[in-house]
Amino acid sequence: MKLYKIPFILLMLLTVHPITSLGQISLTIEINELRNNNGQILLAFTNEKGEKITGITQNIADLKCVIVINDLKQGKYAFKYFHDENKNETLDVSWIKIPKEGYGFSNNAKGTFGPPSLGKTIFEIATNTTVKCTPTYIKL
Repeated sequence: MKLYKIPFILLMLLTVHPITSLGQISLTIEINELRNNNGQILLAFTNEKGEKITGITQNIADLKCVIVINDLKQGKYAFKYFHDENKNETLDVSWIKIPKEGYGFSNNAKGTFGPPSLGKTIFEIATNTTVKCTPTYIKL
């Protein structure tokens, strides 16, 4: 009778483990080299299809911003952000639509005459992960 208990216990552990590990992943996003401590960072976090999961507003200290997103599932994600220096919740642009405030994307992806494609910004997480980003500031 004891021999039957061991496979049963192993089977239970294997089926329960994936269920308990879902939604237990944390993503830490460090945005460094900000131009100043004014304002805040606004970040849009999406899944691999570009569907918004959450929007986050975070303060800045010591020319950097740290954002932690908890309870994620293993998968592919992307994000974009900007340094809202005047807290108007809008990416300010010049009359020819060039951003006046710093901005960036996951993977530090860059676009040519516009934002990068979603494919360039997608990254995969399977465990707790930290990503580091540096915003782009365009001198006008």
